[in-house]
Amino acid sequence: MSHGDGDHERFAHYVQKDKIMASALDGTPVVALCGKVWVPGRDPKKYPVCPMCKEIYESMGAGGDGDKGKGGDK
Repeated sequence: MSHGDGDHERFAHYVQKDKIMASALDGTPVVALCGKVWVPGRDPKKYPVCPMCKEIYESMGAGGDGDKGKGGDK
């Protein structure tokens, strides 16, 4: 059952780790690489990685900067 909260597009998105920490502390929304804006509140390990975030991350030369993390969709 969907309540209009994006149930149909539950993914773990790539977000800068410092942004995730700030959101956890003060509840500010984060912006994923794909452009999705939300306040993380769920365990990202329970969701598949957003294909768009993954594609963008990999095109950036992923793995070298260690600057990205996954944030759960809410």
